[in-house]
Amino acid sequence: MKNYPIRTTVVVLLLFSVPVFAHHGNAGYDMAKMTVLQKATITQVEWGNPHCQIHFDVTDDKGTVEHWLVEAPPPSELRPRSWTRKSLNAGDEVTIYFHAAKNGAPVGIIQKVIFTKDGSILRAYPDPK
Repeated sequence: MKNYPIRTTVVVLLLFSVPVFAHHGNAGYDMAKMTVLQKATITQVEWGNPHCQIHFDVTDDKGTVEHWLVEAPPPSELRPRSWTRKSLNAGDEVTIYFHAAKNGAPVGIIQKVIFTKDGSILRAYPDPK
Protein backbone atom coordinates (compact mmCIF):
# COMPACT_ATOMS: atom_id res chain seq x y z
CA MET A 1 0.00 0.00 0.00
CA LYS A 2 2.96 2.30 0.39
CA ASN A 3 3.31 2.50 -3.40
CA TYR A 4 -0.36 3.42 -4.01
CA PRO A 5 0.21 7.24 -4.25
CA ILE A 6 3.17 6.74 -6.58
CA ARG A 7 1.23 4.36 -8.84
CA THR A 8 -1.74 6.70 -8.93
CA THR A 9 0.48 9.63 -9.85
CA VAL A 10 2.15 7.67 -12.66
CA VAL A 11 -1.22 6.57 -14.09
CA VAL A 12 -2.59 10.12 -13.99
CA LEU A 13 0.52 11.51 -15.68
CA LEU A 14 0.35 8.88 -18.40
CA LEU A 15 -3.31 9.65 -19.07
CA PHE A 16 -2.60 13.34 -19.49
CA SER A 17 0.46 12.77 -21.67
CA VAL A 18 -1.33 10.70 -24.35
CA PRO A 19 -2.56 13.78 -26.31
CA VAL A 20 1.03 15.06 -26.48
CA PHE A 21 2.19 11.85 -28.14
CA ALA A 22 -0.74 11.92 -30.56
CA HIS A 23 0.08 15.36 -31.95
CA HIS A 24 2.39 15.65 -34.92
CA GLY A 25 4.91 18.14 -36.22
CA ASN A 26 5.51 19.57 -39.67
CA ALA A 27 8.69 17.66 -40.56
CA GLY A 28 6.85 15.81 -43.33
CA TYR A 29 6.05 19.04 -45.15
CA ASP A 30 8.30 21.27 -47.26
CA MET A 31 8.09 24.35 -45.06
CA ALA A 32 10.75 26.15 -47.14
CA LYS A 33 8.67 26.01 -50.33
CA MET A 34 5.20 27.40 -50.99
CA THR A 35 3.01 25.43 -53.40
CA VAL A 36 0.40 27.51 -55.23
CA LEU A 37 -2.54 25.89 -57.01
CA GLN A 38 -4.89 28.10 -59.00
CA LYS A 39 -8.51 27.35 -59.86
CA ALA A 40 -8.88 24.97 -56.96
CA THR A 41 -12.46 24.02 -56.15
CA ILE A 42 -13.35 23.53 -52.50
CA THR A 43 -15.15 20.21 -52.01
CA GLN A 44 -15.47 19.99 -48.22
CA VAL A 45 -14.46 21.88 -45.09
CA GLU A 46 -14.19 20.14 -41.72
CA TRP A 47 -14.39 22.83 -39.04
CA GLY A 48 -13.16 21.36 -35.77
CA ASN A 49 -10.39 20.39 -33.42
CA PRO A 50 -7.55 19.60 -33.33
CA HIS A 51 -7.24 21.00 -36.88
CA CYS A 52 -9.62 22.15 -39.56
CA GLN A 53 -9.36 20.19 -42.80
CA ILE A 54 -9.95 21.65 -46.26
CA HIS A 55 -10.57 19.31 -49.18
CA PHE A 56 -10.23 20.64 -52.72
CA ASP A 57 -9.87 19.48 -56.30
CA VAL A 58 -7.59 20.77 -59.03
CA THR A 59 -7.75 19.75 -62.68
CA ASP A 60 -4.40 19.47 -64.46
CA ASP A 61 -3.67 20.32 -68.12
CA LYS A 62 -4.65 16.78 -69.20
CA GLY A 63 -8.06 17.00 -67.52
CA THR A 64 -7.14 14.75 -64.61
CA VAL A 65 -8.72 15.77 -61.32
CA GLU A 66 -6.39 15.70 -58.32
CA HIS A 67 -7.99 15.48 -54.85
CA TRP A 68 -6.11 17.40 -52.16
CA LEU A 69 -6.40 17.83 -48.41
CA VAL A 70 -4.77 20.62 -46.43
CA GLU A 71 -4.64 21.06 -42.71
CA ALA A 72 -5.51 24.39 -41.13
CA PRO A 73 -5.24 25.61 -37.54
CA PRO A 74 -8.13 24.94 -35.14
CA PRO A 75 -11.15 27.30 -35.12
CA SER A 76 -9.81 29.13 -32.06
CA GLU A 77 -6.82 30.29 -34.13
CA LEU A 78 -8.74 30.94 -37.35
CA ARG A 79 -11.51 33.12 -35.86
CA PRO A 80 -9.13 35.99 -34.95
CA ARG A 81 -7.96 35.89 -38.60
CA SER A 82 -11.54 36.53 -39.82
CA TRP A 83 -12.39 32.90 -40.62
CA THR A 84 -15.80 31.48 -39.79
CA ARG A 85 -17.42 28.09 -40.31
CA LYS A 86 -18.90 29.53 -43.53
CA SER A 87 -15.77 31.26 -44.90
CA LEU A 88 -15.10 28.47 -47.39
CA ASN A 89 -17.87 26.46 -48.98
CA ALA A 90 -18.07 23.55 -51.37
CA GLY A 91 -17.94 24.95 -54.89
CA ASP A 92 -15.83 28.04 -54.06
CA GLU A 93 -13.03 28.58 -56.58
CA VAL A 94 -9.77 29.75 -55.00
CA THR A 95 -6.05 30.00 -55.40
CA ILE A 96 -4.56 28.09 -52.50
CA TYR A 97 -1.09 28.54 -50.99
CA PHE A 98 0.27 25.71 -48.87
CA HIS A 99 3.30 23.69 -47.85
CA ALA A 100 3.03 20.32 -49.60
CA ALA A 101 4.08 16.95 -48.24
CA LYS A 102 7.69 16.04 -48.98
CA ASN A 103 6.72 12.54 -50.10
CA GLY A 104 4.48 13.78 -52.92
CA ALA A 105 1.18 12.85 -51.26
CA PRO A 106 -1.68 15.27 -52.07
CA VAL A 107 -1.71 16.80 -48.59
CA GLY A 108 -0.28 19.93 -47.02
CA ILE A 109 -0.47 22.70 -44.47
CA ILE A 110 -2.44 25.70 -45.69
CA GLN A 111 -1.01 29.21 -45.65
CA LYS A 112 -3.80 31.21 -47.32
CA VAL A 113 -6.54 31.19 -49.92
CA ILE A 114 -7.48 33.89 -52.41
CA PHE A 115 -11.02 33.84 -53.78
CA THR A 116 -11.13 33.92 -57.57
CA LYS A 117 -14.42 35.86 -57.68
CA ASP A 118 -13.32 38.94 -55.72
CA GLY A 119 -9.65 38.59 -54.74
CA SER A 120 -10.39 38.50 -51.02
CA ILE A 121 -7.82 36.70 -48.89
CA LEU A 122 -8.12 34.39 -45.91
CA ARG A 123 -4.86 33.78 -44.10
CA ALA A 124 -4.50 30.68 -41.95
CA TYR A 125 -1.11 31.87 -40.70
CA PRO A 126 0.70 35.19 -41.02
CA ASP A 127 2.56 35.44 -44.32
CA PRO A 128 6.19 34.32 -43.99
CA LYS A 129 8.76 37.08 -44.08
